[in-house]
Amino acid sequence: MERVPMLAEGYEILTNALNALRQERPTIVEAIEEARAHGDLSENAEYHAAKERQGQVEAMIGDLEDKVSRAHIIDPSTLSGDRVVFGATVTVMDEDDKPQRYQIVGQAESDAKKGRISFESPLARALIGKSVGDEVEVTVPSGEKFYLIEKVEFI
Repeated sequence: MERVPMLAEGYEILTNALNALRQERPTIVEAIEEARAHGDLSENAEYHAAKERQGQVEAMIGDLEDKVSRAHIIDPSTLSGDRVVFGATVTVMDEDDKPQRYQIVGQAESDAKKGRISFESPLARALIGKSVGDEVEVTVPSGEKFYLIEKVEFI
């Protein structure tokens, strides 16, 4: 069983979403029962919509339960070293000598606007395993980008 790395924040996001979906279950059952009481189910749009929502919620619950059960929570403050790993905050210089700062996180907590990129992203994959002073090349939709690793922090 493959572990899913994430920060504590990502784990909390997933468990909160899972709890919210579980709380929605009784409401959906009530909607199904109410729609069923209206008679002919073959032409009952409310019934079909409620059943469809039930299927969606159950699928999302299954997916979240799987991720939560395989969660491997990593605390970046307990890490050290000069190599880029999951949880590291990396300062890179782009081709225009503009510093950019990224933290490598799990999919649940990624937010590019806040400088938090998923470990599955092309940039994070290129950075992981590299050290300060290394240059990395990343293929993005607009072409090739080059970055120089300036600093690796664990905060």
